[in-house]
Amino acid sequence: MIPKLPSANRGARLFADAATESNAPTAAYRANIDGGSRGNPGPASYGVVIRDPRGEVVAKLKKYIGRMTNNVAEYYGLIAALDYAQSHGIRALRVESDSELLVRQMRGQYKVKSPELRPLFERARKMAQTFASFKIDHVYREQNAEADALANEALDETSSAPARMKPDTPGAKPRPARSRKIRAHVRNGALVPVDPLDLPEGSEIELDIKPASKL
Repeated sequence: MIPKLPSANRGARLFADAATESNAPTAAYRANIDGGSRGNPGPASYGVVIRDPRGEVVAKLKKYIGRMTNNVAEYYGLIAALDYAQSHGIRALRVESDSELLVRQMRGQYKVKSPELRPLFERARKMAQTFASFKIDHVYREQNAEADALANEALDETSSAPARMKPDTPGAKPRPARSRKIRAHVRNGALVPVDPLDLPEGSEIELDIKPASKL
């Protein structure tokens, strides 16, 4: 009979030979990644800042990815960083993220139970194993401010993004949402938006009534 491993050691043994645990050399590139959504789920995006071994920024990536959860957006950011590194011939990469869940899952310390995260995790792990050296570390939010700012920029540039995901620094006030116009029809005495709305609780709406012929 094969003895059972203690529960605390099962994940570590399973991922003991994973590339995520390899030691990154001094010459490794560094990628700071962040992802989030305004609402969970809600409009989501990611931001990535990649630096060469001298600390010089070589790439800034940001993208709006639709309506998703925070954790899904974090994985999209990681995959974007890995894809950039692969396509530019980078062989040693160190990733920094303020998502403790993502970091611990990639290290094999947490199980990936979510069915929406599982395929993203598998893809990211396979990509990570192609590097000669790969390491992923957790950092505090203030150490990840540039990637966070890029993710928020991607949402600010999208008209459907209603509010800022999170402040750049602890204690900072969220940036107010920009006003925008919406179109709606009146049906059976009720306003029916022409396009789907994704508005945060407490949003104020100003109406500009026009004759039906101009709608």
